[in-house]
Amino acid sequence: VLANQKAKCANSFVLRKNPTVEEFLLCLTVRHGFPYQPSALAFDPVQKILAIGTQTGALRLFGRPGVECYCQHDSGAAVIQLQFLINEGALVSALADDTLHLWNLRQKRPAILHSLKFNRERITFCHLPFQSKWLYVGTERGNIHIVNVESFTLSGYVIMWNKAIELSSKSHPGPIVHISDNPMDEGKLLIGFESGTVVLWDLKSKKADYRYTHDEAIHSVAWHHEGKQFICSHSDGTLTIWNVKSPTKPFQTITPHGKQLKDGKKPEPCKPILKVEYKTTRAGEPFIILSGGLSYDTVGRRPCLTVMHGKSTAVLEMDYSIVDFLTLCETPYPNDFQEPYAVVVLLEKDLVLIDLAQNGYPIFENPYPLTIHESPVTCCEYFADCPVDLIPALYSVGARQKRQGYSKKEWPISGGNWGLITQSYPEIIITGHADGSIKFWDASAITLQVLYKLKTAKVFEKSRNKDDRPNTDIVDEDPYAIQIISWCPESRMLCIAGVSAHVIIYRFSKQEVTTEVIPMLEVRLLYEINDVESPDGDQVPPLPTPGTGSNPQSIVPQSHPSTSSIKNSPLKQSPGYQIELVIQLVWVSGEPPQQITSLAVNSAYGLVVFGNCNGIAMVDYLQKTVLLNLGTIELYGSNDPYRREPRSPRKTRQPSGGMLTVASCMCGLSNLYSESVKKLRTSYISKSSHVSIHFMLKNKKENLYSVNPCILPFFLINTDLFSDVKDNSFSRSRSSSVTSIDKETREAISALHFCETFTRKSDTSPSPCLWVGTTLGTVLVIVLNLPPGGEQRLLQPVIVSPSGTILRLKGAILRMAFLDTTGSLVPPAHEPWREHNVAEDKDEKDKSKKRRPVSVSPSSSQEISENQYAVICSEKQAKVISLPSQNCIYKQNITETSFVLRGDIVSLNNSICLACFCANGHIMTFSLPSLRPLLDVYYLPLTNMRIARTFCFTNNGQALYLVSPTEIQRLTYSQETCENLQEMLGELFTPVETPEAPNRGFFKGLFGGGAQSLDREELFGESASGKASRSLAQHIPGPGGIEGVKGAASGVVGELARARLALDERGQKLGELEEKTAAMLYSADSFSKHAHEMMLKYKDKKWYQF
Repeated sequence: VLANQKAKCANSFVLRKNPTVEEFLLCLTVRHGFPYQPSALAFDPVQKILAIGTQTGALRLFGRPGVECYCQHDSGAAVIQLQFLINEGALVSALADDTLHLWNLRQKRPAILHSLKFNRERITFCHLPFQSKWLYVGTERGNIHIVNVESFTLSGYVIMWNKAIELSSKSHPGPIVHISDNPMDEGKLLIGFESGTVVLWDLKSKKADYRYTHDEAIHSVAWHHEGKQFICSHSDGTLTIWNVKSPTKPFQTITPHGKQLKDGKKPEPCKPILKVEYKTTRAGEPFIILSGGLSYDTVGRRPCLTVMHGKSTAVLEMDYSIVDFLTLCETPYPNDFQEPYAVVVLLEKDLVLIDLAQNGYPIFENPYPLTIHESPVTCCEYFADCPVDLIPALYSVGARQKRQGYSKKEWPISGGNWGLITQSYPEIIITGHADGSIKFWDASAITLQVLYKLKTAKVFEKSRNKDDRPNTDIVDEDPYAIQIISWCPESRMLCIAGVSAHVIIYRFSKQEVTTEVIPMLEVRLLYEINDVESPDGDQVPPLPTPGTGSNPQSIVPQSHPSTSSIKNSPLKQSPGYQIELVIQLVWVSGEPPQQITSLAVNSAYGLVVFGNCNGIAMVDYLQKTVLLNLGTIELYGSNDPYRREPRSPRKTRQPSGGMLTVASCMCGLSNLYSESVKKLRTSYISKSSHVSIHFMLKNKKENLYSVNPCILPFFLINTDLFSDVKDNSFSRSRSSSVTSIDKETREAISALHFCETFTRKSDTSPSPCLWVGTTLGTVLVIVLNLPPGGEQRLLQPVIVSPSGTILRLKGAILRMAFLDTTGSLVPPAHEPWREHNVAEDKDEKDKSKKRRPVSVSPSSSQEISENQYAVICSEKQAKVISLPSQNCIYKQNITETSFVLRGDIVSLNNSICLACFCANGHIMTFSLPSLRPLLDVYYLPLTNMRIARTFCFTNNGQALYLVSPTEIQRLTYSQETCENLQEMLGELFTPVETPEAPNRGFFKGLFGGGAQSLDREELFGESASGKASRSLAQHIPGPGGIEGVKGAASGVVGELARARLALDERGQKLGELEEKTAAMLYSADSFSKHAHEMMLKYKDKKWYQF
């Protein structure tokens, strides 16, 4: 029989194209968001490209809005400094593992051309003069080495610390903290040592011209553009300005934030000034810009950037600590008036641009999507191929939320060019956050832009003080954190579940409304396991009946108020998402409500359903009534495979109009929580908790990850995961009573799916129903009997009844979907969106009465035939079940040793497939309905709960997850998208003419003034300085190689690039030769050494003395 059904199924799917293995390929596309843990900053003033390096070795490059790029150093070492080869399309990165890397930016995916690994010295500071190929590298020992950036080899020219400082000095001057050449004389190098010594070194004569000593440690140094003065920032909060030719004492000492004492004493010391920049203008006073330096008595004051301009000092407070800042100037030439126009400030968690040209120094509006982490992300959903009118609708309501007071100027980081748009379908990402906010993002064509922000916490009263807060030991600082998002793009209905066991249903409107009373239902969803003594055992609270809602007074015990109190004052609701109904699970018998594990909303039926580890509740949000409130065990009725019974059955049960509406007075599973877990009930997963569970897969010794026990998602509740765990941390974090309860009593609702399908084997036509999946692998079907549309829908009750259908899989149920006989996905019924806040005219009312929800048409055939196929995915396996016969025609065991974290049924190239992400790091896809494996790639082992909480697949081969607390990583499993990706990526490098050098003027040229140039090749080249010691640093050819430059050289950058290409090819060939001749070189060195000794021995002897 099964073979016949498979044959029938195969024949029916001939109409539809079957997916092939060749259509699937996994690759990363783009990374969005703020660079996590930033550590370095650089700007190319000609190309107008910004680069940010991070503590994890990542490199993010930003051009004009929409042009972004992510690269990664393989070592993962922190980036300590970045230096652009200005207008050359290249970048040097210095890492904490003492390596230098040369990045080629002339290709869409930048690659490393060369690397240089220092073996004996630690890199502390680098400086690359404008239009120079010689990079100065300062080290912890106080020495300076010089690297040729074209060949990435060391020069034999070295500035040793003991030559730079005075011979009389007995102490080491400390690491190099600054290197720069005099703007007016490239032959003079200013070297700053940490201890406070600054040296002006003459490169030609190889000796120090001047030495400047100061008692306080130096953090940074900056030149005046005329090269006659420089400024140092110190650890005591002072700035010292020095005249180059007066090394004995500073020309001026400034303490920007020091209190001036009356008796002429030195100001009190302040915090260190970490960086200073000195920028001049033609028309006015110079700018001195600094970070740090606040006085020690400003406790609790936020980090500041100070802008000193003439006699005015502006202190600009920042939200986070300052990592680095750069002043953007009109000219790349250091020997010209700088004309600063903006300051880029890299903060720990933000990027701020300050407009120096306008009064008050306003900030620029940041066009990059860097606010993903504004509040920590707790969940996200991804929707590709949305209705085309959705993004404009969200944008129009979101545009009203924009802040005012930004700079009127264009965003100054404007380099690069956009890629070609080869994807035409709309994509939306929704992120839920710890503060209860929800953000909608336009993610079309590998870009990201925020559309609209919804604050769900607005519905709740904010606690004025701690006395107002009920049970402060339990209520967490993030009581509104979003856990689950259910969204219907077609009807625009939105439903969220929060960490405090609340559900809010929203309807989209373009009109502003004021809601006098927020509609609210309170639900008791707790199932009786133990005998609980009641003060009055015979008294049963009244049942909620359709149309009347739930009476809070009869439900909520006075001693245990609901977790969050709803506002009782009128609420003004702006255009966008507006509250339709708030549902709050309440305390029962002294126990807080369990967190919601699954959620679904259906606009055609007007229903929302949610479940947790105690049971399931269904609410009619149109009539504002509870339709269903059952413990999970009661869903089975007499068909329970575990033969469980409530240990304290209810004394009375009162039916209500034939419905399954159950008394809401279920008593608590009071011994399920230990005190420590209670305190952490709502804690947000990214925050450190004192209670953790270390759990592992079966037969695995290593811990997978730690997670707060009270917010384990349903796929982690399954006790199979814990069966081999002997770790004490598990037993400590859960009460001892948990282990004594058999696993069946902790069956949670893990998946919910509204659909119009066959509910029983005997059905001849599909009908509206709800499919319920549990953590024990059971699927149950609930039949929905809906009243007619229009006014009748608001007057007649929805009848909910069990179908008796039970299906079983191995592992918790994750996802369910339905296919028709052609293999097309049957979407849940939905109502098209319409404006609810505008009065309908008579014709519209008549239409709405007749309106049928968009859904599957019933079968006209009276005979029973296979009309639909249910696709069910669990943590362990997937099944395709034919309906209405309920025969399993295909089965696939997805994983034996691991478990599926996320499974989605998605469309790709006109075919439907199942996409899965496993905890062992594998991404897999299967054809439907045959469940044939199409893709299995080891990609990302589950290292933390953030990945599990945010990973999601969507249509057209797209997927994403939160790769760090601040960044979204997007990937594709579509071969077509992988092939088109190169075209879609933006260009970082664009050919731009370098500005002309400043004019020296007639008198300066005549009398020798102006900038003095230096032939560095003559000084640092091999012929003049010899070869550097090979043991000092090791050259490593980069993976970018010559091919990357060849791509850039084709017709875009002309002869210069071709000449550089020839040099690089020559250098690469020489590098290969160098390896082959290493032994010969060693032999030659040995011979040279002996010859030198012989020469010294016989140097003074006459020919006749030999």
